[in-house]
Amino acid sequence: MLHLRVVCPAERTDEILGWLREAPGVAHLTVMRGAAVAPEGDVVGADVAREAVDDVLAALCDRGVDRTGGITLEPLDTVLSDRADAAEEAVPGLGSDAVVWDELVGRSGDDAQLSASFVGFLTIACLLAAVGVVTNSPVTVVGAMVVGPEFGPLAALAVGLVGRRGDLAIRALRALAVGFPVALVVTALASLAAEAAGLVTLSPLESADQVDFIYQVGPFSLIVALLAGAAGMLAMTSAKSAALVGVFISVTTVPAAGYAVVAATLGDWARCLSSVAQLLINLVGIVVAAAGVLLLRTRTYRRRGLGRKLSEG
Repeated sequence: MLHLRVVCPAERTDEILGWLREAPGVAHLTVMRGAAVAPEGDVVGADVAREAVDDVLAALCDRGVDRTGGITLEPLDTVLSDRADAAEEAVPGLGSDAVVWDELVGRSGDDAQLSASFVGFLTIACLLAAVGVVTNSPVTVVGAMVVGPEFGPLAALAVGLVGRRGDLAIRALRALAVGFPVALVVTALASLAAEAAGLVTLSPLESADQVDFIYQVGPFSLIVALLAGAAGMLAMTSAKSAALVGVFISVTTVPAAGYAVVAATLGDWARCLSSVAQLLINLVGIVVAAAGVLLLRTRTYRRRGLGRKLSEG
């Protein structure tokens, strides 16, 4: 369940309380008269089954609560209550299958921010990938996969496309369009410096048999990207973030970028172009699969009757 807190004008409190009292999936109603200071008004609280959250939020927004007051949500780890159990049974489906759109948009929007930390992590990940390539170290390459933050903007792009949120899609594209070039330029400079110092020659690429999977493009490149994108979106929509680690270490997005830079600086254009193709396949495959899973989950959710407009009640 999630805890809902509503700040509303005092003259709207009874209306909102009355509606929440009758709404399925809602339990533990509370009200604090005059507790809100800015804006002035009352504070209404309730615990809501995850399956009903989307409809409750839609109904509150239809009543203008988001404009005259405010709505916040926070997860509840443990709830011991017969009323909470009854509220969850009153709505069909499972909480783990429910997609809370406002939560998903907010989370993916945060992950798609073009921030200094995003660029920093992406740059470090590409540098780690480059080191893994020249040292023929798959362990270092896996470390680069885990450090890379690129899945956040890719997931946000999928959410923006499915949810028709152009602002979110543009934010995600901006993060990718700026983050990757910066990371690649820094990695190229570092690679050139290493070559000038005699630390890197063409021979490491020819003998890097432990990491040649990075640039070898084949049917499984797309298959793995699709599976990773699907698993990542499932993890995000079901709040099972632990599964995202498996997503990070299953695709060669960042390693392909790092390999392409190293190969380019050494003049090995065949491996460079193959790595670029691997990178593009991973990027497109993840977004397509993530969008497909989100569409499928949303349609299934609506078919089960969870997409009804509670505001009509």
